[in-house]
Amino acid sequence: MAIRSCRRKTRRASTYWRGVRPADSDLAMPVLVIPYPTFDPVLIQLGPFAIRWYALAYIFGILIGWAYARLLIRSTKLWGGKAPMSVTDFDDFVLWVTIGIILGGRIGYVLFYNLPYFVEHPIEIVQLWNGGMSFHGGFIGCVLAVLLFGYMRGISVLSLGDITCAVGPIGLFLGRIANFINGELWGRPADVAWAMIFPNGGPLPRHPSQLYEAALEGLFLLAVLGLLVRAGALKRPGLIIGCFAAGYALARTFCEFFREPDAQLGFLWGGATMGQLLSVPLFLAGLCFIFYALRHPPLRRR
Repeated sequence: MAIRSCRRKTRRASTYWRGVRPADSDLAMPVLVIPYPTFDPVLIQLGPFAIRWYALAYIFGILIGWAYARLLIRSTKLWGGKAPMSVTDFDDFVLWVTIGIILGGRIGYVLFYNLPYFVEHPIEIVQLWNGGMSFHGGFIGCVLAVLLFGYMRGISVLSLGDITCAVGPIGLFLGRIANFINGELWGRPADVAWAMIFPNGGPLPRHPSQLYEAALEGLFLLAVLGLLVRAGALKRPGLIIGCFAAGYALARTFCEFFREPDAQLGFLWGGATMGQLLSVPLFLAGLCFIFYALRHPPLRRR
């Protein structure tokens, strides 16, 4: 009896893993459920003005990443000599990349995740305070900012992209923590011991997938890229770009198996989610950058 029960449970889990939702009654309720620590999405309310956790995640992600990038640029040991850009250059670039991330992230969300809705409600496209940002769109916006700024300043686009990608996981980590605080982008129903019941996620306990993404896309990817930088990756232009793109794609694809897909999209081709499908070209592009960087000898700067 115990063996049959275990097999039935495994079949249900594997079915949902492939993208087919089991009936709610098929999911066993865990004995203990960790209570979701309810947060107010608004940190401070000053009359009509509100300071939200999500906005702070963007602000602190950019500021901390900026400070980290300045340290990397100043280290001649990491570049094998003088860096291909000055600290002042990167200071000027921060505004460009901030605009690219915000515009790209919003446009990407509109196009990839909810186009029919925004066609009917175009005024809501500019209402960023209501949420709705796409990493893949933000990444494209970041790429465009790197290309334009590098061309105008005569800076190596690959090296500028390497620095940007090396600090990127800081913002990803803080952004996923903000998703958790907001009680959004929760995981699929689960019977694991650490499952949580989210305020807007229905009665079933779910994976806290925001924390999985914060750990993998944020902390783990930041540590891996940091080790590569210390090992001399900045001497091979494009290598950090490739490792970031491929690493993020793998982390996002894995975490999507535990994350509830967007309600308006559900599961797509082959039971994959939109996040997984968008990660395929990102992963392939990352491999191309890695291959290109490793084919060329490391730079020797004076």
